[in-house]
Amino acid sequence: MRHTKIGTLPMLMQRVTASIRYRSGRVAAAILPEWVVSAAIVMQRHKANIGMFPNIIWPKTFNEKVLHRILFDRRPILTRLQDKYAVRDYVTDRLGEDALPRLYWVGANPAAMPFDELPDRFVVKATHGSGWYRLVSDKAVVDRQELIAQCTFWLSQNYYCGEREWVYKYITPRILVEEYVNDGTGPEPIRYKVFVFHGNAQVITAEVGVPGQASHSFYGRSWERLAGFYPWWKVIDTLVRPPHLDELVRYAEILAGRLDFVRVDLYDTEAGVRFGEMTTCPGGGTLPFSPREFDRYLGNLWI
Repeated sequence: MRHTKIGTLPMLMQRVTASIRYRSGRVAAAILPEWVVSAAIVMQRHKANIGMFPNIIWPKTFNEKVLHRILFDRRPILTRLQDKYAVRDYVTDRLGEDALPRLYWVGANPAAMPFDELPDRFVVKATHGSGWYRLVSDKAVVDRQELIAQCTFWLSQNYYCGEREWVYKYITPRILVEEYVNDGTGPEPIRYKVFVFHGNAQVITAEVGVPGQASHSFYGRSWERLAGFYPWWKVIDTLVRPPHLDELVRYAEILAGRLDFVRVDLYDTEAGVRFGEMTTCPGGGTLPFSPREFDRYLGNLWI
């Protein structure tokens, strides 16, 4: 898959949407108390995506509990885990450096990115947002100035202002260049997203393909198929059990520690399990599940 030009309609729409959310959030915050703005935005978004307003005071479903965390939980550890650079030290302390993709460069000036010293394939990501990354599968065809412009745009944004996810608010904006993780399945490795509740890995989402166009399925920790799915995504009929499933579950539980909930995203490669990222507020509390009872099932796992 080639990643060359940003001037495609989806990327332009991403920029426009981010800019509108950022500006509207700043305007509203200047008039109303911050918690009022955040509550109004996330509750309306929940209603639009799921069809009803959430109960954020006595949450029952998984999405409601994510929203409760967004609005009321201010533990510093959540920000540390969401910061894609700071979390590397956290992972190293618990699993060692071998669990991490190699770090080639980190900085706040994209123009200083050492292109000539980078391998042919690498990943560029921002520390302070969700979905802000570029997978470079062939350095020879990359427009360097365009990539610098994309990174500069990311650095100019505060993800919190649009999405109201507090964990992002004070993350230092930086750009990371990391190793391209290859599991042999295609340009995008399979992403195993492990939902860990109170130290126990309970549910795994497997995602195959390019984010936004991926197929997926939900599994239990022993790779038994679960009934839930995201209704707007393609569903995988069958997916082979990951070769290092036991290690994958163990890594997720070690990283989650005693937290009430965190999602740990991992890759399964020939050399073993590799870390992707940690997510404290999946989907911003607005992910519709089908059947709807699956939202309650996940919520029941989170005390």
